[in-house]
Amino acid sequence: MRNIDRLPFILAGVLFLLAWLLGFPMRAQSAPLGDVHCTLIADAATGKTLYQDGTCDQRFSPASTFKVPLSLIGYDARILNDEHTPTWDYKPEFNAVKRDQKTVDPVIWERDSIIWYSREITRRLGGEKFAGYVSRLNYGNGDVSGNPGKDDGLTRSWVNSSLKITPVEQVAFLRQLLAGKMPVSAKAHEMTRAIIPSFKAGDWAVQGKTGSTRLGEGGKDKRSLGWFVGWARKDGRQIVFARLVVDANRTDMPKGLATRAAFLRDLPQLIK
Repeated sequence: MRNIDRLPFILAGVLFLLAWLLGFPMRAQSAPLGDVHCTLIADAATGKTLYQDGTCDQRFSPASTFKVPLSLIGYDARILNDEHTPTWDYKPEFNAVKRDQKTVDPVIWERDSIIWYSREITRRLGGEKFAGYVSRLNYGNGDVSGNPGKDDGLTRSWVNSSLKITPVEQVAFLRQLLAGKMPVSAKAHEMTRAIIPSFKAGDWAVQGKTGSTRLGEGGKDKRSLGWFVGWARKDGRQIVFARLVVDANRTDMPKGLATRAAFLRDLPQLIK
């Protein structure tokens, strides 16, 4: 081969070496992690899908929507007693944000999403009992191991960590809760249904729980997550729902609260 014929191959080799040294990929860079939106509404009694839009079968952290199953667990284990018992005082070692530095009971816990109260419940349960309950409830992937090597399953597993659930699984879980078919006491069902926050959406009486978290903290995933899951009644009819928003858009409030506001606005038009 003549030297002039070798020139393209030499240039290609030089370009490849430069790209490797500078850290440029020789293939197209992976696309940014995409947005995920889901709204899923089903009949509470039959499970029939009444409305579905978006990607509803992808698992994400439940964030504070986990307070719904944790309420069932807390009441069944007799750590929680009624709407206002136990009342626990804030302690500095909880290291909570200022708005959560207050005395909290089960109603306030659900209403204001107080994470230190959740952690006091799981601490009293202990790791083995906690994992056993989550497995029995068939909640999402059931993984409460937490972050690898950090031994934080009791305090972090449901917040952007090992435990994940899809909107479809959220709706199935809520149907079982409303039907009283979870493997926990009747009182646990009753009390959990009683303390979930209430809202109005047109003529619909809604109860539901929000969840918010950032995904991939310190990594490439710049998205945040917002959940609103629950049930609603109107004219003797009952539905269960899950709305999930995962994107990199900034909001003026936690994404769960923004997701809730949008769903409450939309519901009367989605289900007549």
